[in-house]
Amino acid sequence: MRAIWKGAVSFGLVSVPVKLYAATESHDVSFRQVHAKDGGRIRYQRVCSLDGEEVAYADIAKGYETEDGEMVILTDDDMAELPSTSSREISVEKFVPSDQIDPMLFEKSYYLEPEKTGAKPYALLRQALIDADRMAVVTVALRQRTTVAVLRVRSTDNGDVIVLQTMMWPDEVRTPDFSVESGEVKPAEAKMATMLVETLAGDFDPAEFEDDYAEAVEALVKTKIEGGEVKRTETSTKTSGEVVDLLAALQRSVDAAKTARGESSSSSSSGDEAPAKKKTAAKKSTSKKAPAKKTTAKKKAAAKKAS
Repeated sequence: MRAIWKGAVSFGLVSVPVKLYAATESHDVSFRQVHAKDGGRIRYQRVCSLDGEEVAYADIAKGYETEDGEMVILTDDDMAELPSTSSREISVEKFVPSDQIDPMLFEKSYYLEPEKTGAKPYALLRQALIDADRMAVVTVALRQRTTVAVLRVRSTDNGDVIVLQTMMWPDEVRTPDFSVESGEVKPAEAKMATMLVETLAGDFDPAEFEDDYAEAVEALVKTKIEGGEVKRTETSTKTSGEVVDLLAALQRSVDAAKTARGESSSSSSSGDEAPAKKKTAAKKSTSKKAPAKKTTAKKKAAAKKAS
């Protein structure tokens, strides 16, 4: 993993230098929008909705749309005046009971790794969170915006690790605009429901669940590749991995090398090419033998002088 942020956790007079790592990654299946006829990628242009003309990237500004549909243009100078921070501090505001925070507020998760100099205070903070069964509510600046987050301890195969989880702002959590009217629940019905819960009770093991959709997509794609149902476009940069593609690439390389030497490629070879190769080979063998004879003569002359 690669650290995406470096800073320090501060609580009281204690400072813990840490590195921040993304704790999750998406394995969701994604598709490209392509032309069904030839597999070409569909590209989108930046077109103004008013005049219908394509807009250069340099001419695109940020706009804030009001509730009545008016558009307010914000310049770079306007954006520079907005409050932002580049603080590298994770400031602990308070320690709260773990059950007081609604999981719906959680947004993104990050692992905290201590720097070498912060290993001891990191371990102390980790143990304190475990013993108190509390989470630390913190403020932290990520991507120049201050956000609220929590620190909690997560058990992993490599031991207990402190996790930072950013949180939604309260007004970002929607309230349902409906109510559920179920009528009176009879004691016998409630008892039966409780029995059903007890029958299906167990411990959560994420390894028991599989993403069958992603596996089905991979199997389908593999079948199509093996069946030769692959669109090769001019902009393709990846090969299908088939041996025939590798052989074709090697053959093109050989032909290109021969063309560079003035020889005919295999794709345009004729019956007259073989004798030409033999003559060339004969010339090479003759040129190699001549120096050998000269060397032998020199050795005999040297032997006579020595005698």
